[in-house]
Amino acid sequence: MKIAVMGGDGFIGWPTALHLSEAGHDIHILDNLSRRWIDTELGVQSLTPMDSIQERTRIWHAETGRRIHFNLIDLGRDYELLKNWLAEHRPDAVIHFAEQRAAPYSMKSDRHKNYTVNNNVSATHNLLNALVELNLDAHLVHLGTMGVYGYSTVGAAIPEGYLPVGITTESGETVAQEILYPANPGSIYHMTKCLDQLLFQFYAKNDALRITDLHQGIVWGTHTAQTRRHEQLVNRFDYDGDYGTVLNRFLIQAAIGYPLTVHGTGGQTRAFIHIQDSVRCIELALRNPPARGSRVEIFNQMTETHRVRDLARMIGDMTGAEIAWLPNPRKEAPENELVVKNDKFLDLGLAPTKLKDGLLSEIVDVAKKYSYRVDRSRVPAVSAWTKDIAAKIVHDPEGRRLKSVS
Repeated sequence: MKIAVMGGDGFIGWPTALHLSEAGHDIHILDNLSRRWIDTELGVQSLTPMDSIQERTRIWHAETGRRIHFNLIDLGRDYELLKNWLAEHRPDAVIHFAEQRAAPYSMKSDRHKNYTVNNNVSATHNLLNALVELNLDAHLVHLGTMGVYGYSTVGAAIPEGYLPVGITTESGETVAQEILYPANPGSIYHMTKCLDQLLFQFYAKNDALRITDLHQGIVWGTHTAQTRRHEQLVNRFDYDGDYGTVLNRFLIQAAIGYPLTVHGTGGQTRAFIHIQDSVRCIELALRNPPARGSRVEIFNQMTETHRVRDLARMIGDMTGAEIAWLPNPRKEAPENELVVKNDKFLDLGLAPTKLKDGLLSEIVDVAKKYSYRVDRSRVPAVSAWTKDIAAKIVHDPEGRRLKSVS
């Protein structure tokens, strides 16, 4: 297939582009490189050294003989440019990663909230709008988040997207219906993903677009089979308080002798998936598109759940790292259960990579190799959900400022 990977320079987009290219597909990346500009804004860099997207694609071609094409397009702002590209190339499938993906970044300030909403919602709507205008029957695969469900405890497993309900009619009968699982976003970022859901529902119903929405858990790991082929193909590895995912952050903290930062009670239960499984799931979704005219296909893209404090203790036992218990910058329940159905991908043949499979030590090795690139001042999570919470944030978990006073 000819596949457009929107946001193909990012943490999930890049290994997905490589994976699908090696599988024989014709890959075209469309990206505005905003993630690199955000690094500049935050004064932080990927733990792993990243070359330009042009150099990365050149190395891929030299290693494999296969080309990945790059196009500098901002989906949220360059509608005509996007539409013209789609009209010229008419891809068979579009994978949509082109959204600001960090909940903490989306909550940093009013400016960051506006940016996240404007970028994410406009990018999604511009893409849908263009597909309809061009009568382009491309399968759209969107990377969403488990966060659309929220993290409240309801005492039942979260289904894959749709919830069966009974509605009492005026005559007293109960009518069965399936509805989207009630949205319960925990940040501005998660709210944009909930808005994406509604846009997908409308365009599937109104214009018969073929759409798959992947509600993904927290991604851990950095390597895939393709990124291992050459040092310059390495994926980005975020460790900072805005973009670093919790398990990856624990592992880098352990590697550099930084306390494992657990916020609140650590009773937050989260869903997880290894990055290699993430790209495999995307390929499985591409192979199994919904029929034209059917409702949005929704998969829960995760393989296991863990409490944050249990992860910290596991990493502490493995590495000898200490745990720092800190105030929670997020406005959320201190404890929650999370039971999630993921039958669809298992039925399609996914063999999950679990935390116990030895890849944790591999990540620690990567972290140690590039530890000289770590700016310890960027490790704490300091973006607060409300102004009241901001006053309680710990900016210096190590106490380095106190120790520096003579």
